[in-house]
Amino acid sequence: MATRARCAIIPRGMGPSIAAKLKRIREGASPRMLDLFSGCGGLTLGFVSAGCTSVGGVEIDRDAARSYAWNFHPVHGQPDEYHAYPKSVVDHGPRELLHDLEARSSKKGIDLIVGGPPCPAFTRVGRAKLREVYNHPEAFKHDERATLYIEYLKYVRELKPVALVMENVPDILNWGGHNVGDEICKSLDELGYRCAYTLLNAANYGVPQMRERFFLVAIHKQAGIEPAFPTPTRRYEFPLGYLSSRKVALKKVHSPGNAAAHLWYRPPPQSRLDAPPPVSAEQALADLPELKGHLNGMDRRGRRSLDGNLPYGDEPRNDYAQLMRTWPGYMGVGYLRDHVTRCLTMRDYRLFERMRADQDYPKAYELAEQLFTDALAQHEQRTGEVLRPNSSEYKKLRAEYVPPYDHKKFPNKWRKMAADAPARTLMAHLGKDTYSHIHYDSNQARVISVREAARLQSFPDGFRFSGAMNTAFRQIGNSVPPLLSWAIADQLLLQLEAKSRKPSPEHKLESPTTRRAAVKVA
Repeated sequence: MATRARCAIIPRGMGPSIAAKLKRIREGASPRMLDLFSGCGGLTLGFVSAGCTSVGGVEIDRDAARSYAWNFHPVHGQPDEYHAYPKSVVDHGPRELLHDLEARSSKKGIDLIVGGPPCPAFTRVGRAKLREVYNHPEAFKHDERATLYIEYLKYVRELKPVALVMENVPDILNWGGHNVGDEICKSLDELGYRCAYTLLNAANYGVPQMRERFFLVAIHKQAGIEPAFPTPTRRYEFPLGYLSSRKVALKKVHSPGNAAAHLWYRPPPQSRLDAPPPVSAEQALADLPELKGHLNGMDRRGRRSLDGNLPYGDEPRNDYAQLMRTWPGYMGVGYLRDHVTRCLTMRDYRLFERMRADQDYPKAYELAEQLFTDALAQHEQRTGEVLRPNSSEYKKLRAEYVPPYDHKKFPNKWRKMAADAPARTLMAHLGKDTYSHIHYDSNQARVISVREAARLQSFPDGFRFSGAMNTAFRQIGNSVPPLLSWAIADQLLLQLEAKSRKPSPEHKLESPTTRRAAVKVA
């Protein structure tokens, strides 16, 4: 009787196909990769740029699936309709999907699987929302999205890739007191893979954003290679909030008696002491055209299309801005797409202008109260009338100056970016509002645009987003930064000795003595 592996995965013989795939990769063939829970394709863009070939993505969101097809499987400049069709890993089995993909290509098999299973149940923010929605203190444990990594493992079992990469939020390591990373590694070990996982921050790899994420790399044991992670190319002292969040996420990893963690957990690689600083928000965005029409009443509410185009602002002022315009295969087209932002109120714009770098909502609320007090005094001086707090005139005037959100309940709802530092983490909530990323330029007094969010996530200007403004923001917030993905792919292809490998532009910042070579194990 077959022994059932952890996570409900039944191990099967891996056969000689791993050796054949490795041989083909080492002889110069481009590794064929499949992206599960692909979103619009942040992971795929990094791997394709590093020298891989996308055979397809599995994504249930209609707009994200269409974006993926538009960028990686275009037909005459439009998304291939098969690849653009939304798919679920639950409804499309591995063999069925592979059969459909191979029917569209002369090349067979999957060499690499990448993907980031949905994370709402793992995040602390997501858990709080689930508790609120379902009125249950542990509702996050019953969210079916929390077990979609099992479907990922089923694809690994059936398709037998040489290697795989999984991404998620750090709290996957401490989900209701349970380390899901260890559980995944146990299953992969039984399927014949060597595993390692760690936490990487995108700002350390040239992305102008402080984004901490869990990454797991697994390589089949037949390859004889120990998984490793890329050495950071940048050095930055992160705010205390990021360090404390990391400590909480690693609580189960570092707990006494957790012998499993010593098998698979790797401390985050350290930057060189002389590594350059991270790319700042200003370096990422300063060459883009200013948006000030909203300050002159030239903005209107409603659906925002991404079809418009604007001439660029200044010439690129640094290597990062130049890369965003000239990314191989995704060069800009001479003008800027998607540079649209939300229409808000003069109340908001007034506060954006006065806020200082890194100030959050409580400070904005304090500013608003002061402005309202000044407005009351001006009203009294002008009319001789003292407005009573319960009067409709008082409430109307207050609404013109003070936002309605509780400053104690939503301290992180607003934040003004610092020009000289990487942006804070972009999240899918951008699809609902963008107060979390107020532009650092007080003269523009606005939140970031879709294209600016894409730049902060390291999507090049030639990358297309399907849908309207809100869906594009959500796709960007859900993505893995392509430049970080490129670094991870580069490290993996280096270890696999793939001749198709194309190093990341950040590679030139690495010291030859710190570059990790392929690690062979017995």
